[in-house]
Amino acid sequence: MQLWVGLGNPGAKYAANRHNIGFMAVDRIAADHGFAPWRKGYQGQVSEGRFGAARVLLLKPETFMNLSGQSVRAAADFYKIPVEEITVFHDELDLAPGKCRLKQGGGHAGHNGLRSIHQHMGEAYARVRLGIGHPGDKNRVANYVLADFAKAEADWLDDLLRGISDGAPALAAGEGSKFLNAVALCTAPPRASTGTKPEAVKPAGPRAKPEPKPVPKENAEPEDTRSALEKLADKFKR
Repeated sequence: MQLWVGLGNPGAKYAANRHNIGFMAVDRIAADHGFAPWRKGYQGQVSEGRFGAARVLLLKPETFMNLSGQSVRAAADFYKIPVEEITVFHDELDLAPGKCRLKQGGGHAGHNGLRSIHQHMGEAYARVRLGIGHPGDKNRVANYVLADFAKAEADWLDDLLRGISDGAPALAAGEGSKFLNAVALCTAPPRASTGTKPEAVKPAGPRAKPEPKPVPKENAEPEDTRSALEKLADKFKR
């Protein structure tokens, strides 16, 4: 079994926050792929389903972000899931809005939810890093991540969540590149060509042969250009 954790804060107050994009990701996966209804468990909400032979438990910790590791540890211990089979979906300030990256292991980069998971599980779990952009000033970060997504961000956010859902079967199969390709197809679809095909050059038909120039006959008399009256007068002279 795999454990996929979406990070966020519980309650309607935080539901549309940038910090809750991890919750949004696993909610979309559960809805699109027919997972079981969400239920309480392991200090959070859980939903179970399959991608082919791969069994996946989705988890949304309800401990608030800073204590997410408690919920992750409770679920992992109950199902005996090794840390290498855990994937965490979380917001990423260092990625542009709508970008997605996949990473195995590494530091927490100051993210409080990841820091808590590090404390309880170590650092060897996988992360799906979901770009939300940076406010440009570290002093504004807390207010920025705890603010709702702007209406102008709705399109790219929906594209990103749709791409994550489309790529979920590949992620479950351990095919990270295919997962990222599925996301990219939704967030940056290939543009249709706007060029026009050059017109086909029609093969030239047979050239018309030029009219042959008349060849002058030897000893031919010069052409008589006199008028009829002049010709008649000439006869009377003879």
